[in-house]
Amino acid sequence: MSHKPPELITSLENALVKRVRLMLRDGSAYRKIGLVWLEGDHLCRAAHAAGWRAQTLIWSQDGLDKATKRLSPAHAAALHALQATAAQEVVFSDKVLRAVTALDSLPTVCGLFAGPAAGAGTSGEVGLHPEEPTVILDRLQDPGNIGSIIRSAGALGFKQLVAMKGSAALWTPKVVRAGMGAHFALRLFEACDVSALAALRVPLLVTSSHGGDWLHEATLPWPCAWVLGHEGQGVSEALMARASQAIRIVQPGGEESFNVAAAAAICLHASAASEAAKKAR
Repeated sequence: MSHKPPELITSLENALVKRVRLMLRDGSAYRKIGLVWLEGDHLCRAAHAAGWRAQTLIWSQDGLDKATKRLSPAHAAALHALQATAAQEVVFSDKVLRAVTALDSLPTVCGLFAGPAAGAGTSGEVGLHPEEPTVILDRLQDPGNIGSIIRSAGALGFKQLVAMKGSAALWTPKVVRAGMGAHFALRLFEACDVSALAALRVPLLVTSSHGGDWLHEATLPWPCAWVLGHEGQGVSEALMARASQAIRIVQPGGEESFNVAAAAAICLHASAASEAAKKAR
């Protein structure tokens, strides 16, 4: 890379600024553009640690100064490593950065990173791993729910996540922010047909609000694949037909059902805790 100072961009009419704003308006634009928008140094550093490289690294006006003077040595070193591998660097003025960021305060750095190829997982794999612990999203719509589930899956030992056709896009800015970097800990597959699940050789467990085994009494297999259904309609009949087990969560408070992200965290934790207990015996 050249050592000359990055270009300062001050106009909302700049081509790069227009591209970023398009990606923010159209959450699935990354599928056409082939780039994923990441906001904040936490997400950018997580992407870099996973082997992703920034096509364009976008600093705030005092971001480079922060990286060298006001951050811990380890934090600054991580940002410099990110900088060293970027194909291009620019600086957005505060006015421009406010127009493109959804964060409450201006981020030190954002980036456009080359995303996974169509049909491939996060790290470029094509096809599901047959025996990995898996989470399946059946037509989920809410970006916050999806990001939260991705975060829970990464924390609780699941290795891959499959979003069926009809689910919201996995790499929209809102989903990525809610995932808090967990996207890079999982193999993610999206817009999948039911037929793609034939590759799995693990039991499918479906969540249900009205039938099946009580989670606190169930014997849970490991590895397994948890299927989490549409926020209003639940799991589709096609996936119900493939299930080895239906699971419901006791609800003594009497509410109609759990939020799907909360249900996911409870179910995935139950699987992880059950497996940990088996290993401890």
